[in-house]
Amino acid sequence: MSLRERLESTISEADTEQIVRPSVTRYDPAQAVLKARIHTKLLDLVDLGALEHMPEEKLRTELKSLVEKILFSERIPLNDAERQQLILAIQNEVMGLGPIEPLLADPTVSDILVNNWSHVYVERHGRLELTDIHFNDDRHLMTIIEKIVSRIGRRVDESSPMVDARLPDGSRVNAVIPPLAVDGPVLSIRRFATIPLAISDIVTFGTLTGDMAQIIAALVRSKTNVLISGGTGSGKTTLLNIMSAFIPHNERIVTIEDAAELKLQQPHVVRLETRPPNVEGKGEVAQRALVRNSLRMRPDRIVVGEVRGAEVLDMLQAMNTGHEGSMTTVHANTARDALTRLENMVGIAGLSIPPKTLRQQIVSALSVVIQVARLSDGKRKIVSIQEITGMEGDMISMQEIFSFEQTGVAGDGTVLGSFCATGIRPKFSERLRVRGSPLPDSIFSPARGSE
Repeated sequence: MSLRERLESTISEADTEQIVRPSVTRYDPAQAVLKARIHTKLLDLVDLGALEHMPEEKLRTELKSLVEKILFSERIPLNDAERQQLILAIQNEVMGLGPIEPLLADPTVSDILVNNWSHVYVERHGRLELTDIHFNDDRHLMTIIEKIVSRIGRRVDESSPMVDARLPDGSRVNAVIPPLAVDGPVLSIRRFATIPLAISDIVTFGTLTGDMAQIIAALVRSKTNVLISGGTGSGKTTLLNIMSAFIPHNERIVTIEDAAELKLQQPHVVRLETRPPNVEGKGEVAQRALVRNSLRMRPDRIVVGEVRGAEVLDMLQAMNTGHEGSMTTVHANTARDALTRLENMVGIAGLSIPPKTLRQQIVSALSVVIQVARLSDGKRKIVSIQEITGMEGDMISMQEIFSFEQTGVAGDGTVLGSFCATGIRPKFSERLRVRGSPLPDSIFSPARGSE
């Protein structure tokens, strides 16, 4: 979207003197009218060709200067606070995402949920709350959605009314527009931490214990294949990012995602992203094709953001053919359900493989399933670490190493419970020792449980 289009799109189709609903800066109607007038003046004053290629900070400064020039020439009486609010609102409209730009700068906001132009919710500390932020109308919200998806070469229109995208910081974006969205465009943003979390951070948050953190770090260092399972919003991708920090810096890593979110810190990372079909329904590149192609790229490890379909078979084959230490995530409510989902994905893809053969391949490929969950109080926890031990007849056998046991709920809604080791010494402990990441047997003792 060009700078002129961005400026023009912020002006309502109605006359600029019409009263419009205030944006995030919470202007009264008179201030909203003023903002529309400033937009119109900017179109006359801005040298679009020069500003289009300006660095962000310089463009922000230039817009501020132009707005102040207009305010002076129009002799508009504003105090310093109102002037700064107006300047910031226009900068956000032209350069950012309009009314929700301040929410993106708020580190306490983990989700931004726009149900329609007049109802914007956020999640803070695991709790949803309604904000007093509004867009001007459906057209204004649609403009912001188009700005987001156009940045990464995707589209959203009546022929393709659903889209997954990402923001420059890696935050995940989903948009649904009419006719699928009955009450107007819907926008959902899953925030991504600007500063990546470390394992010590989530230990402090109570997501897991120090002993569990040691085990997870050792599993990654020893190139153990790991599956992370959990429900929506449980923190699967966050945990995957944190675990990736333990991958040695001398390894070549290939990441494959629907919308690129992972931010690996290693220097030798190749990031691949799927591509949706074009207007003619052609040109789609699915995850399965990317997983297959990654095998020709000499990866030491393959990290798939989430397996959702037929690519699960190629991922399992990759794990079985020398790409040890690969990791992926899957939507499931329990560790056992996660393995069942892997089987179901192969069936849905139309691949005819005997169940026992497929389960044997899963056992050969995966060693550990880490189950994460979002509890009723909004906190995320690793509720189970389970080892895949082999086959018993036609069934995959598993044993739990660590678990979180909920004991109740406090008066303020906080979930009560504790982490505990089951007392089982896992088979992979020998692998960890051989690969240079030994753990003391005492770490698996139930006596070391922690709240």
